[in-house]
Amino acid sequence: MAAFNNPFTPTFGIVPPYMAGRTYVIEDIVRALDRGPGDPNLATIFIGARGTGKTALLSYLADEALEHGWISVSVVAAPGMLEDIYERTKEAAAAYIDTTDSPKLKGLTVAQLFGLEWGSAPREQLNWRSRMNALFKGLDQYGIGLLITVDEVSASLDEMISFAATYQLFVREGKRVGLLMAGLPHQVSALLRNQTVSFLRRSVQHRLSGVADQEIAQALVQTIASEGKTATGEAIDLMVDAIGGFPFMMQLVGYRSRDVSLGSCEITVKDVQRGVALAQGDLDQRVLEPTFYELSDGDLAFLRAMLEDQDVSLVADIAQRMGVASNYASQYRARLVEQGIIGTRGRKIETGGAPRSPVKTIRSPNGARTFARESGAPAHSRSYPSATSQQGCRNRCCAAGTWRWSPAART
Repeated sequence: MAAFNNPFTPTFGIVPPYMAGRTYVIEDIVRALDRGPGDPNLATIFIGARGTGKTALLSYLADEALEHGWISVSVVAAPGMLEDIYERTKEAAAAYIDTTDSPKLKGLTVAQLFGLEWGSAPREQLNWRSRMNALFKGLDQYGIGLLITVDEVSASLDEMISFAATYQLFVREGKRVGLLMAGLPHQVSALLRNQTVSFLRRSVQHRLSGVADQEIAQALVQTIASEGKTATGEAIDLMVDAIGGFPFMMQLVGYRSRDVSLGSCEITVKDVQRGVALAQGDLDQRVLEPTFYELSDGDLAFLRAMLEDQDVSLVADIAQRMGVASNYASQYRARLVEQGIIGTRGRKIETGGAPRSPVKTIRSPNGARTFARESGAPAHSRSYPSATSQQGCRNRCCAAGTWRWSPAART
């Protein structure tokens, strides 16, 4: 029997089958693509910690642009990004316009007795903005726009600043262009503080937070059903609790639980228990450890001081435990909030950024528990999609009490 490919996608940047919890953001961008220049959503920044789905969302919207009369190019903020944008735009535009360099008379060759030698004008004679304008001019004849997505924004990259400044000029000139960017909170904050690109402060900004339990459950049910499998109600509940609203953890838990259940048409509680254990190890290695390595000694001292509190913490209490003044401790508070490591509730502090993290601690590479990631949140009352309809289930092993994807539950 041919094996199904696992429908879950715990790989950075791969668009999952169902984008849970981002409907309103997607709708805003799609409307902007239809409206064209002047819509504020054509300059949008997505801000979030690792694993909140920034890259997947950029990829999804880049694909959507193709369905709405635009071409799209996707780059990472890294050295060479300007040339990368230009070359990717040329490739995408080639389906509509002639993007080859125009030949110019270069000179005469005596050996060929007045034979003409042709060559292209050196691209160095035209700056990046001029070369892009030539492409815009060609695309404009067909009413085609260009959507540029930039991932992992970095204020320390000179090309990032140059690009953003030039993009502002494209907008002023009425170019049919859009810009979607994504980055970690502290990187985006640093970019917005740069005076050269201060106009970006007026861009639309979305802080990607956790996804509601009901939407997580719907995405799980739909993804599992896409290959003809089912899951028991208890299994879905256990998966939702382990995921804690964290988009990347949803893909990890789904991927691992599905693989454990390979050979069966139903995912059970036992499958999920094993899958969650594996997924938590994946999360530690792929998300939490990189976060740990970026923290300073002062950051870690602040977080360790928070561990004594069961729920929220006060800066004054933390400062006392650290043996420092409150204003000194507040500097680390501000840093950790900006990075999305901790959140605030009024004048109090709580661990965990936007989503409820599926694990309670971040471990150091040697396995020692280092600091609390999330204090835990009360379980939500759940009203999940219909689990009774046989429609949409491609196999015949669905039993009473299992989760099935019903078309009526589609959002």
